[in-house]
Amino acid sequence: METSSQRSIIEEQIRECFGRTVWTHKTHEKCADILSFRQNFLKITQIVISGLVTTGIFASVFGDSSWLAIVAAILSFLLTLLNTFVKNYDLGALAQKHIDSAIQIWNIRENYLSLLTDIQSNTISIEQIIERRDLYQKELFEIYKGTPRTFSKAYSKATKALKECEELTFSDSEIDILLPKSLRKSNK
Repeated sequence: METSSQRSIIEEQIRECFGRTVWTHKTHEKCADILSFRQNFLKITQIVISGLVTTGIFASVFGDSSWLAIVAAILSFLLTLLNTFVKNYDLGALAQKHIDSAIQIWNIRENYLSLLTDIQSNTISIEQIIERRDLYQKELFEIYKGTPRTFSKAYSKATKALKECEELTFSDSEIDILLPKSLRKSNK
């Protein structure tokens, strides 16, 4: 027999799962943004250094400036190091993995939101709630097995973006900010 206490306890857990999923989704988005920015910066740096090397070589060949040849050689060496780094670390592919992870996590986030809506509207039994909760947890586990690790700068940006300060701990008011008004506890 279902009690309102059981329903309330399970709803609290699902709200917590929803909050964590929102945070993880946003963190993966921020990881992708940061990595894309870094990749673009590196590509532009490669182009600039290549242009400087070419200019230095032309100037030293057609002019009589040995110092330009030395500068061109140093820049060429730096470009080789940069190209080696870019070859070994594909930031674009890593950014895409974060984007793909965020998309998959977004779906679970929306499933949790729908489940919370069903709970609030009293259109679902406690057995159905538990079944769907367990399903979403299994799906998230499978998603997390294939996601790249996030990093602190992205988490900080996600925190700022979501206007929250506590790590993976959510008060009712913090979750309420993330939920539509009709699902907020403060409206009860």
